[in-house]
Amino acid sequence: MNHTLELTKALINRNSVTPEDAGCQKLLCSRLEPIGFKVEHMRFEEVDNIWLRKGTEAPLLCFAGHTDVVPTGPIEEWNSDPFNAEIRDGLLYGRGAADMKASIAAFTVATERFIADYPNHKGSIAYLITSDEEGPSINGTVKVIETLEARNEKMDWCLVGEPSSTNTLGDVVKNGRRGSINGYITIRGQQGHVAYPHLADNPIHLATPMLKALTAMQWDEGNKFFPPTTFQISNINSGTGATNVIPGHIDMICNFRFSTEVTEAELRERVEALLDEHGLDYDIRWVLSGNPFLTAEGELVEAATESILEVTGTSTELSTSGGTSDGRFIAPTGAQVLELGPRNATIHQVNECVEVDDLEPLEEIYYRILKKLLAA
Repeated sequence: MNHTLELTKALINRNSVTPEDAGCQKLLCSRLEPIGFKVEHMRFEEVDNIWLRKGTEAPLLCFAGHTDVVPTGPIEEWNSDPFNAEIRDGLLYGRGAADMKASIAAFTVATERFIADYPNHKGSIAYLITSDEEGPSINGTVKVIETLEARNEKMDWCLVGEPSSTNTLGDVVKNGRRGSINGYITIRGQQGHVAYPHLADNPIHLATPMLKALTAMQWDEGNKFFPPTTFQISNINSGTGATNVIPGHIDMICNFRFSTEVTEAELRERVEALLDEHGLDYDIRWVLSGNPFLTAEGELVEAATESILEVTGTSTELSTSGGTSDGRFIAPTGAQVLELGPRNATIHQVNECVEVDDLEPLEEIYYRILKKLLAA
């Protein structure tokens, strides 16, 4: 029996659209508590989180992940029930199959095997599981980390089960992520009649030279681990809907994905300086989603790359590409953080799926990482 496949199916069959957990965490506890894990439920507002730990000594290896999934989108576009796992042509279909219930299942089965084989292993093993990764991410991992930090409970290594692979299992491991900061800008003008522009001040016209300069600006050149910082405008809104009214203001939302070559404070200062330079009347609000983090080297990188090569024959690529993950909340504690999981080709899509033949190799990779780091 493919135990990872069976557990993945059981998790997919629970309708855990964020922030719902739908019993996924209870299922994990029922597997891990009997083999020595102490279970600690941490519910913050509507979000369920669990912290499970076996052992009290350092070093501590933590598996981190999320049981919540994104909404399905139009059900009629799915070829099968997204919350009734189904195998077709070697693929396991269901919402969360790749992001990230397969990884959680593989973590769990690998841990069960490892503890059976090495009951007197050194150090400790932990699980940090949230149901708030696909949502606002304010009552999930970040709150658990705050709790752990308050009692000085530190991870040495953290393996996040995000779907990192691109073409084949293990070909890419995320050893860091870019930072992300959002800006909400309002630029004010003077509303008026389009036939009397001298009595008004069009904020769209006022903003255009600044926007041209903003979008042409080079923020940094990146480095060997990170591409250059990028800036994108994701939304612009202005006007009353009438054809004969000059609007009184323009609202804009923008985002930076930034490298370690620049700080979020520097980005804010440069944008605000540009707004001032163009003499604009504006308000701006900044929301930091997370700073960049990087695990350039160390025991976890070595254990993961060696295990992937042994199991798949693939020499993995270390990458910081993609969006943000909950690793951004864990890395500042000083832990080495890596993201390793199945292929990400269908995540958040209709008919999300994972290759059945990748499940046991993924479990074996996790098992070997455990063995390399904690076998007595």
